[in-house]
Amino acid sequence: MGRTYIVEETVGQYLSNINLQGKAFVSGLLIGQCSSQKDYIILATRTPPKEEQNENLKHQQNSKLENLDEEWATEHANQVSRMLPGGLLVLGVFIITTLEMGNDFQNALRRLVFAMEKSINKRRLWNFTEEEISERVTLHICSSTKKKIFCRTYDIHDPKSSAKPADWKYQNGLSTSWLSLECVVHINIHIPLSTTSVSYTLEKNTKNGLARWAKQIENGVYLINGQVKDEDGDLLEGQKKSRGNVQATSHSFDVKVLTQLLLNSDHRSTATVQICSGSVNLKGAVKCRAYMHSNKPKVKDAVQAMKRDILNTVADRCEMLFEDLLLNEIPEKKDSEKEFHILPHRVFVPIPGSTVMLCDYKFGDESAEEMRDHFIEMLDHMIQIEDLEIAEEINTACMSYSVNTEASLDNTDDEQPKQPIKATITLKIQQNIGVIAAVAVAVLAAGISFHYFSD
Repeated sequence: MGRTYIVEETVGQYLSNINLQGKAFVSGLLIGQCSSQKDYIILATRTPPKEEQNENLKHQQNSKLENLDEEWATEHANQVSRMLPGGLLVLGVFIITTLEMGNDFQNALRRLVFAMEKSINKRRLWNFTEEEISERVTLHICSSTKKKIFCRTYDIHDPKSSAKPADWKYQNGLSTSWLSLECVVHINIHIPLSTTSVSYTLEKNTKNGLARWAKQIENGVYLINGQVKDEDGDLLEGQKKSRGNVQATSHSFDVKVLTQLLLNSDHRSTATVQICSGSVNLKGAVKCRAYMHSNKPKVKDAVQAMKRDILNTVADRCEMLFEDLLLNEIPEKKDSEKEFHILPHRVFVPIPGSTVMLCDYKFGDESAEEMRDHFIEMLDHMIQIEDLEIAEEINTACMSYSVNTEASLDNTDDEQPKQPIKATITLKIQQNIGVIAAVAVAVLAAGISFHYFSD
């Protein structure tokens, strides 16, 4: 028996309304959530065509279906994955064609699914667990009948896996009662740049430092509405009921994160000295959000979704900043100078007819119209400017410099941007001429101390 996909009715309407407009095929992404019993698809979005594809439309009519642009579709998947809050994933691909599917084209879909997953995984600070569902779906629809022809799944953990049949069932109002979890996480991450790693790119050094921070987030304790809940328990257990039903509609849970100062109470550590040529500091507050289906959701799944949103949103913002610096060709500063950059702010937008919201990131100089247009381009759904929810306070982008010929790890916050920065993240890239000695001394104490990372 294959997987069962419960699909939002509006997804079926969206697929039916896609017009090939003379093209041989149209492909796109399927977005949703996995669970142990079944998977949920709440959104579909077509991959935007390349400009040269629009110019050569007539040529594409005679093109073979296996000429699917894998690189372009994979890049679309990468962009959309940034826009997904915790709990949501790109679960597969769909394709609408004018022809019956052949074996060669099925192989092309298979390669696309594996390529997408591999590309998305490279950016993540976390890994899937062995217990998680590892199947991804491919859906083929014939444009003449608008009926499903093939729905198959592949195990992305097995490169040699063969296609398995799956059930595709529509349900009206699937995500109208999904649950949301919200959390504000305060970060203060210091990443020393050792002399041995100074030859690496700043982006690579930052990602390596974030990987160490990610372990703290993974091993943290998560309070849901102020309580530590049994991870195998039902997330909705103990919630008030009305007329026999749990009031799940627009239900939101407040989450707080506590992280350990030490890995464990019997962990023994010795002082280490590291010669550094600079450091990177991430500091500020990030708004995190995750969503869960309302069909007996487990606490451990909700906590896992929140952990991954925390890791994703910090990593994605850093990656976007480095892309922006590279795109705008901002020159590197002298070794003695200190740089300040504001990471992009998070913006949420609702999915029509759903309690689930997707997100994007806004730099200080981007307008609301640009944000709306990017949502429309990536998601292929109409978005109104008034629907945009600014999750974090907007501040003007700030980059300031200062000369600091000798600094230590205890003096990384002396220089601050002159403009006020509130409820935001500041990425401070410090290049120091002197040599910094980083000394870490483990402190043994009775019990375990926790440090709040969130309000």
